[in-house]
Amino acid sequence: MSGLSKFKKGDKVVVITGRDKGKRGEILKILTKNARAIVQGVNKVKRHTRPSNTSGGGIIEKEGAIAVSNLSHLDPKDDTPTRVGFKFLEDGRKVRYAKRSGEVIDS
Repeated sequence: MSGLSKFKKGDKVVVITGRDKGKRGEILKILTKNARAIVQGVNKVKRHTRPSNTSGGGIIEKEGAIAVSNLSHLDPKDDTPTRVGFKFLEDGRKVRYAKRSGEVIDS
């Protein structure tokens, strides 16, 4: 579960293994309890829903959860997969940075 703190909602990631290998997207939600994430456009699943007052029902395609171990951050500098480290800035803030380029990921 230690790798979980490296990912946050809104991060740009790439899938490094599995059926959707190579796909890129933005993290929509982090599921901390089971170390999974929902990434935009990745791991699409079909859900058969019954008609209700709000929706017409039918087959809805949406994103399923994917294990964070199958994800890698995208380097903000050159859009390549990178590992993430933590460091403290001069003003005392703890930030995440891309180990590939040294660029700070947090704004």
